[in-house]
Amino acid sequence: MSPASSETDAAPKPPSYTLWQLVRYMLGLGTWGFGGPVALLGYMYRDLVEKRRWISEGDYKEGLALAQLMPGPLAAQLAIYLGYVHYRIRGGTLVGVAFVLPSFVMVVAIGAVYTRYGGIDWMQAVFYGVGAAVIGIIAVGAYKLTTKNIGKDRMLWGTFLLSAAVTMITKSEIVWLFLGAGVLVWLVRAPPKAWSGGAMHSFAAPLLAGLALDNVDWHKLGQIGAYFAYAGSFVFGSGLAIVPFLYGGVVQEYHWLTDRQFVDAVAVAMITPGPVVITTGFIGYLVAGFWGAVVAALGTFVPSYLFIILPAPYFKKHGKRPGIVAFIDGVTAAAIGAIAGAVFVIGQRSITDWVTAGLAIVAAVLLWRFKKLPEPLIVVAAALVGLLVHPLMTHA
Repeated sequence: MSPASSETDAAPKPPSYTLWQLVRYMLGLGTWGFGGPVALLGYMYRDLVEKRRWISEGDYKEGLALAQLMPGPLAAQLAIYLGYVHYRIRGGTLVGVAFVLPSFVMVVAIGAVYTRYGGIDWMQAVFYGVGAAVIGIIAVGAYKLTTKNIGKDRMLWGTFLLSAAVTMITKSEIVWLFLGAGVLVWLVRAPPKAWSGGAMHSFAAPLLAGLALDNVDWHKLGQIGAYFAYAGSFVFGSGLAIVPFLYGGVVQEYHWLTDRQFVDAVAVAMITPGPVVITTGFIGYLVAGFWGAVVAALGTFVPSYLFIILPAPYFKKHGKRPGIVAFIDGVTAAAIGAIAGAVFVIGQRSITDWVTAGLAIVAAVLLWRFKKLPEPLIVVAAALVGLLVHPLMTHA
């Protein structure tokens, strides 16, 4: 084969979709994508890799590994990376905005209703049903990710099981476990002598942003922006990992919300589609109105965006090297193990009686039996069951 033909074969294939098609997809996913980060990862894999074939298996795994390694909301960061794959910074930016915007609008609207009427007791009934059904959705998604990415590789299975066990025991995702898994698989499969080139580069994300706002409490806005930027910059793992961190600051340190209000804020995030971390927008609204919601959301998502966009060129350029591939395989196995462990952890909170256990099982069986059954339909049905059954179970 001639050098010219080799270069032609190695040249990247043009995308089979337009940027606006991907933006519309992410806008839709942000509107109806229930189930939290694990379910959202599964939706993106199913729709963009398996069905539409817009994104390659390798690019998806690279994005998942990078999102796991960086602090911030997992699903939103993966969406940003997938937008970057073929359309670079413009794609990552537009896709990220499209993915987050629908849920932001929803939590602001719910925040307005909440502040006007002083509470949302019915939400506990909705979450009673939705939270249980979501466990079934997440379990099926975790199974598909496991069988597709790990296969029969014993080393990856060992990494997967260790990560799942640690997640279940500690009830958190440990970034050092992901890094260690990546390094281990890299050293075993492709030690440094097997490939040449530059060493790993380090990247830092600038966190400063200027805001020009009128008619607001500037001191409180500054506190909101600084606190949520810190939260978005230093909290690793899925959206649920940020909940205990937020509680320490929002309730205990700044006393912005009461315990009841904070629980309601988490419930809002759970029953709205899109990233769970969008609860920061709801909290910001309760603290300082619309601009509080805007500043809290920006503080949370802008650092996460930069943590993906800045190292993305390196991943795209060097991601196919054997050492990098091995590292990504290890990180991916650990990440999927953590997702499987998270199913158990979240299930402990959501499955509280025989009704919720039944809802979770029915949701999983329906998705397993009917491959094309839309998840939002299951979520709506579970919400209706919750509204009907929860009052009966509470007063029983």
